[in-house]
Amino acid sequence: MLSLIPQWPLKNKHDVGVVRARIIDISTYLFQEDKQSRRRMASRPGLMTDWPWQKLGSFKYVVLAPWVAQSVYSYLTTEERERDITNLLIFPSLLWRLLHGQLWISLARYQTAKTKQRIVNKSIEFEQVDRERNWDDQIILNAILYYIGFMYLPGTSRMPLWRWDGLVLTILLHMGPVEFIYYWFHRALHHHFLYSRYHSHHHSSIVTEPITAVIHPFAEHVGYFLLFSIPLLTMLFTGTASIGVFTVYLTYIDFMNYMGHCNFELVPKWVFNIFPVLKYLMYTPSFHSLHHTQFRTNYALFMPFYDYIYGTVDKSSDKLYEDSLREREETTDVVHLIHPTTLQSFYHLPPAIASLASQPYSSRWYLSMFSPIPYGLMSFTWIFGSTFTVERNVFDQLKMQTWAIPRFTFHYLSPTQKDAINSLIENAILKAENEGVKVLSLGLLNQAKQFNGNGELYLQKHSNLKIRIVDGSSLAVALVLHSIPQGTKQVLLKGNMSKVVCALTMNLCQRGIQVVVVCKDTLDKLKLRIPTELWINLILSTSYTEKVWLVGDGELSEKEQTRAPEGTHFIPCSQFPPQKVRKDCTYYSTPAMLIPKALQNVYSCENWLPRRVMSAWRVAGIVHALEGWDVHECGDTMLDIEKVWSASLSHGFHPMVTP
Repeated sequence: MLSLIPQWPLKNKHDVGVVRARIIDISTYLFQEDKQSRRRMASRPGLMTDWPWQKLGSFKYVVLAPWVAQSVYSYLTTEERERDITNLLIFPSLLWRLLHGQLWISLARYQTAKTKQRIVNKSIEFEQVDRERNWDDQIILNAILYYIGFMYLPGTSRMPLWRWDGLVLTILLHMGPVEFIYYWFHRALHHHFLYSRYHSHHHSSIVTEPITAVIHPFAEHVGYFLLFSIPLLTMLFTGTASIGVFTVYLTYIDFMNYMGHCNFELVPKWVFNIFPVLKYLMYTPSFHSLHHTQFRTNYALFMPFYDYIYGTVDKSSDKLYEDSLREREETTDVVHLIHPTTLQSFYHLPPAIASLASQPYSSRWYLSMFSPIPYGLMSFTWIFGSTFTVERNVFDQLKMQTWAIPRFTFHYLSPTQKDAINSLIENAILKAENEGVKVLSLGLLNQAKQFNGNGELYLQKHSNLKIRIVDGSSLAVALVLHSIPQGTKQVLLKGNMSKVVCALTMNLCQRGIQVVVVCKDTLDKLKLRIPTELWINLILSTSYTEKVWLVGDGELSEKEQTRAPEGTHFIPCSQFPPQKVRKDCTYYSTPAMLIPKALQNVYSCENWLPRRVMSAWRVAGIVHALEGWDVHECGDTMLDIEKVWSASLSHGFHPMVTP
């Protein structure tokens, strides 16, 4: 292992940084390997572990189609006075449960990203997101079983909307048989035989999210369904069933399940002060969190009194509850300021749809049906708040957050929105300043030259800012320079003028590489930005014979791409990738870097980038804070490109220069 650590004399802080980053990567790797090996040893899948529709993937909802079609057909073909709406309501109840679960996902991710009251202060990674992406399987299972039950069981037709006696009966049966049987069933699941074959899958998540509550093997969910059916079946057989009580009971189960698996405390202290008995009738997120960290305590379903009766309450339950309500002394060091790009990109934000956020952004046809939702939520945040927190990351001792401006790319391209959006960005900078943030990096169009002069506008208005504003241009230039294939003599420059384009042109000309442009106006603007002795390497040509194209902001048309020779390398030098048209050419990623393993709590993709890859503009802010540079990088200011490049490598970031 020592052979993996560099042995050369440490001459400067970058050498020390390289060793430090390598040691952190090795230790993190060993920890992850140990954790995974323990899971492999503990998990031996039992019978009926996999879900029957697992191979259907995203098309699994087709298994409901026959049942839904039958219920609709039966309703429509029955005479109006004989119609029974009960069976027809199963599908809407399924949709409600899906929406309920999604609301908890969004609330929990937003809250854990911004709060200082996390119960378990550890990270969530892609492994957990992938394991929990099938959280809706149990809703599909329940719907199928309800369709079968309502078809064959007595008392299911023409149920009234509400019956109080049914509600009282449900409460008593839940407090008695359901909670009692679950308690002992849960303890049995922690026996090695059942735990290793079934329940260990659920306990793979130490840091729980609301949907962790329903992540169990198929057989285990069948057992839970039978358990929760006790009050429902009893109501049917006693003639006290009603649509309302059925819905309320299922919503109660979902609510308590999701609430208890949040990683922040939701139940205020005054609730137990006024109603002390609730301590035994309602668990809290911190109470159940101890079950996921200690494993052998706090077995209760929703009501802890059986834990008190049988002596399995964790002794630290009360203390953890008190501690979870207190805010930690925690200051964010780095904020990356972004904005959604398209309407569909809203669903790829971490607080939105977890499975989409964990994949690189791509357009999906079915999301177009829900386009009013992003508009509504963006309008809400526009009215009641300037920005919203979407992600929290940790790199060693460095605390980072990602904030989003509630506007889309098309808003940034509208001249009428310029002042309003600049005001939002300015407010975000001042908010970060007041919270003690050290560095704020401007992502996407928040740093556009035509918008705010690459951030210079905010320095002019607030010259005494302690926070450092970073536009990341130096690192972006370094990444593009290192992406150009060795031996390249000419490059074609396409796109609008920008700070990065000008810096790239100067560096390439200094290296003796000819920069070809197809527009005279672009040539004239570049000549104003670089020394006259370098003009010899600026060429105006429309031959399109160059095999390396540097693509900046602006539309690269399909017609222009067809003029490129076979095998051309398209290398973006902006934050937005060009559309891929040619199969015989190579398209590179936008300037980005692979992040070190020590950078944790990364469970979403940044726009179109792959997993655990961050844009140069985001990495630049992190490196700026790690190095403690006390300067701004905005406006026309560029840092030393090689210095920024070396610093990034020394902290464990690696270039993503391959296509």
